[in-house]
Amino acid sequence: MRIRPAIVCVLLLLATRAGAADIQNLRFRMPDGSDVLYGLLVPDSYRASQPAPLILALHPGGERMRYYGSAYTRAVVAPATASLKAVIVAPDCPTGSWADARADAAVMALLGRIMGDYSIDRRRVLVVGYSMGGRGTWFMSSHHRDLFTAAIPMAAATGDDPLESLATMPTYIIHSRRDQVVPFAPAERNARELERLGRSVKFDALSEPTHFDMGAYVPALRRAVAWVEDQWARR
Repeated sequence: MRIRPAIVCVLLLLATRAGAADIQNLRFRMPDGSDVLYGLLVPDSYRASQPAPLILALHPGGERMRYYGSAYTRAVVAPATASLKAVIVAPDCPTGSWADARADAAVMALLGRIMGDYSIDRRRVLVVGYSMGGRGTWFMSSHHRDLFTAAIPMAAATGDDPLESLATMPTYIIHSRRDQVVPFAPAERNARELERLGRSVKFDALSEPTHFDMGAYVPALRRAVAWVEDQWARR
């Protein structure tokens, strides 16, 4: 799935306007010697004595820039998840898909480093992504159930993973009826089938945004975060 180059310009504009998120642009050296670029946001409220939630933010696909994860997080994820006061890690995908084995290994290695360096509440680990990142959210949450405790896929297909392996944790799905890249109907159908399986799923159907209007997803993402917080509190 390719995202038009125009979305990169929109993302940069949104990120510039957001401005409030103090994200560090960093580099992580993999065991094989390759580097993964990533953004890291540590809230001002962070204290090692008080474990913080952790968010893995997965950017969309298409034409990319260096520290694309940082720009996506600054524009979309950080403004919507501020209430969690979470540590946010936003890698640049090292391959063409977050569901690729090499990308998966890179993300897990990076998260291992972050969880070693910071005091993280293992009961509150969220993965959230848009489009290709939303597909990655489905993938990461189904393949790493021992790590993640909630998921928010946005404007995303579920990929090849069997339905029975999905939404084994609280999962808030956001999709627009006007999405011209990832069809709405299959997303709604999958959500309803997961509900019938008894999964903890919430489906938020948006009316207006097109696939290339990520900024319009921020209010829905705030609703998703509130729902996730409630699910965590019920455990």
